[in-house]
Amino acid sequence: MRQVFNMPDVGEGLTEAEILSWHVAVGDTVTVNQIIVEIETAKAAVELPSPYAGTVAALLVEPGITVEVGSPIIAISDGADEPAGAPAPAEPVAAAVEAAAEPAGAKIGEPGVDGRIANLVGYGPKPGSVTRRPRTPRVGAPSTPSRDSQHTESAAAPAVSTPPAVSTPPANSTPLAIEPSPKLVPLAKPPVRKLARELGIDLSAVTGSGPNGVITRDDVRLGGAPAANGATAAPAPASGGTGGERRVPIKGVRKATASAMVSSAFTAPHVTEFLAVDVTPMIELRDRLRASAAFSGVKLSPLTFAAKAVCLAARRTPEVNASWDDAAQEIVYYDHVQLGIAAATPRGLVVPKIRDADTLSLRELAEALGELTVTARAGKTSPAEMLGGTFTITNVGVFGVDTGTPILNPGESAILALGAVKQAPWVVDGQLAVRTVCQLALSFDHRVVDGEQGSRFLADVGALLADPGLALTY
Repeated sequence: MRQVFNMPDVGEGLTEAEILSWHVAVGDTVTVNQIIVEIETAKAAVELPSPYAGTVAALLVEPGITVEVGSPIIAISDGADEPAGAPAPAEPVAAAVEAAAEPAGAKIGEPGVDGRIANLVGYGPKPGSVTRRPRTPRVGAPSTPSRDSQHTESAAAPAVSTPPAVSTPPANSTPLAIEPSPKLVPLAKPPVRKLARELGIDLSAVTGSGPNGVITRDDVRLGGAPAANGATAAPAPASGGTGGERRVPIKGVRKATASAMVSSAFTAPHVTEFLAVDVTPMIELRDRLRASAAFSGVKLSPLTFAAKAVCLAARRTPEVNASWDDAAQEIVYYDHVQLGIAAATPRGLVVPKIRDADTLSLRELAEALGELTVTARAGKTSPAEMLGGTFTITNVGVFGVDTGTPILNPGESAILALGAVKQAPWVVDGQLAVRTVCQLALSFDHRVVDGEQGSRFLADVGALLADPGLALTY
């Protein structure tokens, strides 16, 4: 009996995910809760465990392909109802359609009518039927049924392949009206479709040379009729040229970040203010704490002190820890700071959260930042860890950048950019001296935060970094 595992909704109502890599192959034996695949959603990379035990019968989606939630991705056989040595299905997609559907009415953690327990959220949707474009036969090649038709007709008697009879209609006969067959969607990945549009090529007139008839870039460049809009195909770039380009599909974290930033930039009226701060006392305090037993084994960075300063300053200016609810026409003020830390990862920008950061001590903030950074760099940040933020810090200083104009995370009213901490000339008591200086930049939603409130908050953060002893007065 083959069980089909559908792409689950890993949380937060996401509709699609990309297969990054399979941890199993066809023929491998898997156990329940064994990690079988890594996927990437618009939020993060997630490892999925197997809900079934048995042998991998088919991997239904190749790495790099984005599929919708509820689509079949792997078939696992328990071998109970299959004869020994039974061959695997010729087409994985057909095997997915043939597989048994999810037990009707089964709830998470409860057995269905067939006794199987649904133990993962989101794998319940039934797979829809999949229509594939048949391969275009080569000229002179014998006509053979497609693998899909072979599979669906396997129960029928074997057909004898005979040449089709050719008949000549009488001279006075009326030609029969032939109903047009439904238009089949050519098999091609999104970058190839985009290239075809740019070159004005009709994909239905292109023969695919890739696996299962998939159309490749070379297929598009080498031939094909002009598209219906009358555009002509542009010549393929000459080999050996000095120019070149590389195209990367916009998907996953990059796609989600772009959408969120565009939405934020054109929804919330941004105001950005800047402040240069002499943080020499903060650096001196950091050095003393590093040498103390209380902070042994903890990484103390300027970001840790900035996080603490933000949490303290937000007490005096609660507007920076609020959000504009346009639907309800309300401003929502939050009791605690859900502090987002922007982190650059190989897959793009993610913003995991430190929950209730305002309730944590300086050491606890340092530990939370350390764990957050390690998890983000490993690409293991879960979607739930990136939701529900109320304020964000982006540490552009780690890249040697002095300052910037950060864009708000959607749903938040303020974001602080922490610039590079470096030595610079500074006037102290009327005398020019070399001090450790840092630039701060605060962007805020002017619907929620007035100029006076934003200025006061930024000044408070700067004052706490310039004189950490002020924290005792908060």
